[in-house]
Amino acid sequence: MTRDAVDLVVEQWARVRPDLDASPMRVLGRLSRMTRIAERELKKLFSEFGLERGEFDVLATLRRADSADGMTAGMLARSSMVTSGAVTNRLDRLVAKGYITRDLDPANRRTVIVALTPAGRELIDRAVAAHVDNERRILAALDQHQQDDLAAALRILLLSHGDEASDVGPAGEA
Repeated sequence: MTRDAVDLVVEQWARVRPDLDASPMRVLGRLSRMTRIAERELKKLFSEFGLERGEFDVLATLRRADSADGMTAGMLARSSMVTSGAVTNRLDRLVAKGYITRDLDPANRRTVIVALTPAGRELIDRAVAAHVDNERRILAALDQHQQDDLAAALRILLLSHGDEASDVGPAGEA
């Protein structure tokens, strides 16, 4: 079997600290390395659409919400798990690009409603299709059964740390 960088790290720890069980590094080290690889590949894809990751997330959240009325800026901020300032910056960029509108709610002038423009909807529909294809390519070394097993194991791990769907809201990562 071919060794990866994590195998080397765990072997080195076993050699210099035989009293230390470094086996958790086999999982978390690989998750960390794979996350960096996936993030690099996702960033490359999003840039092909003229988007940054956060901009894609906002557009995807609005598209998944499937509401002609849009969402409040507060809902977007809560669901994206970033500061309201970060959401405001993303919204500013997307308004400037013509992909979203940001209007005051006529029923409550303190509330801002964010909605996709036709150009934004067309862009996110193309981008999300390419995104899913890109994710499929990233996972291609695993057959469907292995992907299902990995997804199930990661779900168990996430739930054990309190990462439940009700905590994420409509913009949860996928």
